[in-house]
This record gives sequence, C-alpha cells and structure tokens, in this order.
Amino acid sequence: MTSPPLQTTSSMPRYLNRFLCLDDFETVARRRLPRQIYGYYSGAAETGRSLRANRESYAELALMPRVLIDTHARSTVTSLFGKSFTQPVGIAPMGLSALSSFRGDIALARAAAEEGALMVASATSLTPLETMGAEGATRWFQAYLPGDRERIAAMLRRVGNAGFETIVLTVDVQVPANRENNVRTGFSIPLRPSPRLLWDGVCHPRWSCGTFLRTLASGMPHFENMDAFRGPAILSRTAERNIGTRERLSWEHVKFIRDNWKGRFVIKGILSSEDTAHARNAGADGVWISNHGGRQLDSAIAPLLVLQEVTREAGEMAVLIDGGIRRGTDVLKALALGADFVFIGRPFLYASVAAGGFGVRHALRLIQAEIMRDMAMLGVNTINELSPAHVRKFAAAQFPDR
Repeated sequence: MTSPPLQTTSSMPRYLNRFLCLDDFETVARRRLPRQIYGYYSGAAETGRSLRANRESYAELALMPRVLIDTHARSTVTSLFGKSFTQPVGIAPMGLSALSSFRGDIALARAAAEEGALMVASATSLTPLETMGAEGATRWFQAYLPGDRERIAAMLRRVGNAGFETIVLTVDVQVPANRENNVRTGFSIPLRPSPRLLWDGVCHPRWSCGTFLRTLASGMPHFENMDAFRGPAILSRTAERNIGTRERLSWEHVKFIRDNWKGRFVIKGILSSEDTAHARNAGADGVWISNHGGRQLDSAIAPLLVLQEVTREAGEMAVLIDGGIRRGTDVLKALALGADFVFIGRPFLYASVAAGGFGVRHALRLIQAEIMRDMAMLGVNTINELSPAHVRKFAAAQFPDR
C-alpha cells in the first residue's frame, strides 16, 4: 500500500514556506511567547542534562544507506493497534497547549486528524476532553492518576463516555519536578497575577490579544481533565492544583485500571526492562519509553538508549518512544531499533504558535517528507523493512561539526 501523496502547500499561508524543518518554529515561538510561557514549554528539570541527552543519543547513531533498490512505491503508512496512520509520527500530549495559540488543544488535534496523523490529548489541557474528542477527533487520552481507586474509576468512566479508545497512563510524575527555570521566570500553575506577568503580556501584544485575551473572552479557562471533576482556573492568586497522591500509585493500581478499562491501555514513562515486564504482566497493550522530555528526573537516561532492551522484554506489546526526535533520520533510527511508533512534542506546539493549525499541519508534512526522502536513500519501501542493520554507532570525530 502506497502513502497518500503529500499534499501541496498551495492552500497554506505562503509565509510557512520559510519554515524548512521542525527546529525553525522555535525561533518564532521564543519571540512571540511571554518569557514565562516559553520557559515552561522549553524548560527541563534542574541542569537540563536529560533534555540534552535525548538529542545527543540520536546524534551518536549513523545510518547505513543502500543503493540501486527500486523505492518509487515507498510508503510511510504505519499501523498501530489496528489503525493506519499516514506516518509513524504522532503528536505527544502537552500541557497548557491552549496558551500557545487560541484553542491550541483543538488546533493540534484537528491538524493531526486532517493530516491522518495521531494526536494524544493531555490531562493538563485547558479544553475539556469531551470537546477535544468531538471537535478534534482524537481518540487517545493521556492521564495522570492518583493512588485512589475511586478517583481512578471515576476518571476512567469519564474518558470512556467521551469516546476515547486508548488511555495513556503517565507514571513518571510521582512528585512535582524541580524546575528551577519556572521559578526564575515567575511561572507557576495556576498562573499568579503579578506586575511581572502583566508587563510580559504588554511586551508580547500579539500573544496577549490573539491568544490570552481572546481565550478569556469565552470565560476563564480551567484545568479540565486532571480528574473526573473540573479543576482550578488557570489564573488565580490562591488556587492550587489537587493532583492527589501520585506517589502512592503502584502496579496494583495498574492492574485495577486494566480490569476496569476495556479499551487500549498504554503506560508512559517506562525506561527499564524490569518495568516493561511489570507492564506486560499487568496486561498493558503498549509501553511508551519516555523521560518526560527531560522535565522530571534530571540525568534520567535517554529513551533511545534503552529502546532495544525494552523491545526484547515487551513481547506482544507495542513499543512507543519520544524524546529528542526532530528529524526524519531520528524517526528512522528509532524505528530501525525496534520502536513501533514515535512521538514528538515541543516542535508541534511551537508550530501552533507560528500559525495555529496551519503551522501544525505544515510541521507534520515537513517530517513526513523527510521520512519519505530518507527511506529512498536507505533503500526501503515500507516502515516494516527497517531493522538494526540500518544503524551503526560512530565516534564523534566522524562528524566533527555536529
């Protein structure tokens, strides 16, 4: 089966032509967003070591091209849990996406649906999951759940009633991370009104008028999906998020979720083969290798470095991965080493800052075009043809300018 032809950009805003790769969107986002908001999206825990390691892990791998192979009918179509997507790249769940652009959660979800891609709705979104399911056509929901069976059961009922088919349980946020960059920029959740926040808004009128004030015109946004009930407002001097006792969440709760959730069940935040075995024994349908974009445990190992050992332990479970993926070559490296699907986060959020849903669609097309081009040079026609034989380790001196 061949991929649908990549759509032309004739219907897209012409200025998007200057964005040639995913990294290009960050420059615009840094300029347009208030310092607190950009810092929240771009930042990591403590020294940022894990964030850097995610990128470095891909830079340490080389690809082995093959030539004189007919690849004119190559396809990026990828199947996951029995459903086909136009490419093996999905949009990872990202909190507070509605602060990146007006109705940012919906912009991400709609763009993915329009491009035949996969988008995962976030528990820390400001748009009710029911709205994201109905308007954005996403069927994957990422949850943070406390170690409380009653609250877990109530949330599972809500997610199921909203029509979601796959629930992704994030398990690597047992406690809030030490994100010193948020303190330095004055960011907090909820946002605290302050002269600094007001001044930063004044200095970024495009965001203030086009995103924040436009959002407030429809009513004060709240944390809508952290629980079965509505959470606090995004802007408050006194409110606190009630995240529950996540440090009590255990494998017994995972088994409880499996027994009470009839859809697909993926566990996100896995980095060890031992935890992969626990997930398999608990009946999970997939594991998502992730260090939370470097935003939780500083110096946590890069997901790519444990990919092969996790796939060996996964058995029939799907293996998903995120962290540091920015190019088509990165995607192909992860797939060659055993991943079934990859996810990218921040660049799509920055694309929504640049041009809303159009920006996200353009970003999805850019990464798909890179994958298609790179497949030809690797001599493969389908994603399933990729294998560890296409990847080599190399010394840093081999590419001294990286």
